[in-house]
Amino acid sequence: MENVILFQEAEGFIQALEKFPLKEVGSARWFHQHEHIEKLNMQAVLDASSNRDEFVKELLVSLGKIPTLVHSMISVEIWKQKIFSIFCKLQDFNPKSSTALYMVIYHEATIMNLLETIMYHKDSCEAAEDAVVDLVDYCHRKLTLLIGKTAHGQQPSEESITGPDITTVQGLQKQRDELELEIALKALSVLRYITDHVESLGLSVLSRLLRTHNLPCVLVQLVEHSPWSRHNAHRLEKYMDGKWREVPPEDQLKMSKQDGQVWITLLNLLLRPECQGKYDFNNFNKNQLLKLRGFLNDVLIDQLPNLEDLRRFLGHLAVTDPAPPKKDLILEQMPEICNSIMEENAGKWQAIAKHQVKNTFNPSDSELREQAGRLSQLYNLNILENLISEKPKCASCGAEATKRCSHCQSEWYCKRECQVKNWPKHKVVCQLVAKSTEKLRKDGK
Repeated sequence: MENVILFQEAEGFIQALEKFPLKEVGSARWFHQHEHIEKLNMQAVLDASSNRDEFVKELLVSLGKIPTLVHSMISVEIWKQKIFSIFCKLQDFNPKSSTALYMVIYHEATIMNLLETIMYHKDSCEAAEDAVVDLVDYCHRKLTLLIGKTAHGQQPSEESITGPDITTVQGLQKQRDELELEIALKALSVLRYITDHVESLGLSVLSRLLRTHNLPCVLVQLVEHSPWSRHNAHRLEKYMDGKWREVPPEDQLKMSKQDGQVWITLLNLLLRPECQGKYDFNNFNKNQLLKLRGFLNDVLIDQLPNLEDLRRFLGHLAVTDPAPPKKDLILEQMPEICNSIMEENAGKWQAIAKHQVKNTFNPSDSELREQAGRLSQLYNLNILENLISEKPKCASCGAEATKRCSHCQSEWYCKRECQVKNWPKHKVVCQLVAKSTEKLRKDGK
């Protein structure tokens, strides 16, 4: 099986990873690094899915660059909140191309996908060093935001995922909001991996999970609201592999990946002795946790037998009052990355936005052509297809596909009916890829 990049290329890319100030997000140098991270992400996913030597993970660990990835991801998170929100309010901001803005927005999802792939391993969690505290806080922010939207009835509907026009800033704003679901679900996986190895990450991480963020109660809210499930026209749909898919009646009781991650994280945090001794089982927390008993049925436990231990623990918890945790003296570690970025740029948000409107996101025609060419090479669909041994699947129904979109050549379908049905959702990617390819063609002429 081919590689996206060779070991030597990956080593060079990772050695060159650097932290950019917020003002330089979206600059030419920043985009070069984004391309490198995108290729590293592709290679890491390829290696993990094919059970090969994960040399991207090994290099990130040995070269100590996982904290740099976390810094880059949080920088874009803050950029979206503070800078992009200003762009959205500027009525006279009409860039020639919004592709660069879209790629900055997408950068956060790219890094989270890479982290989800590598943080499964204990050495990756340990190599994150102090940045693991920032990563825990980041994941907690994403999950609480997701729960808040779902609890207030803002769960994505069929209309809200029809694919905004990414040629406008308003369309990009919608695309940013839709990416939040994908990022939050990957954040859930990363949190689960951190709890898998929490005993080797220090007391400050455990304290932040259990005391600062009260993660067990957050997970109870996820079980209750299940943001990755919804009913659309009396049909159950679940968010799987980046898409909302209808679940046939015979599969509706099957545990999804997200359900499994929540339950395993609960097992890690509630049944381990070192966690039980640190968690405060006060009346509020106890009542919240006992809500889980209503979800622990035999069908669920058959799919994840370890949940029988959790059911017994909750039964015991219902009739006892655990002793409060010992108030040990712990020097709590604070999230340095987020705090330092916010402090460094406090009061400068408007100035940064004006600079980027004028310089960063106002490229010349030649710069646009160069950018389109690089994007076309980065997402070379023929190369990516050769890396995948499985036959393509229909983007609408999941069946084996033999036809693909003639406009962008990126999406596969089994029949025209599926293509027509999926078009509103596919329109976003189609516009981006087709536009980049057309600019590359014109540049060649």
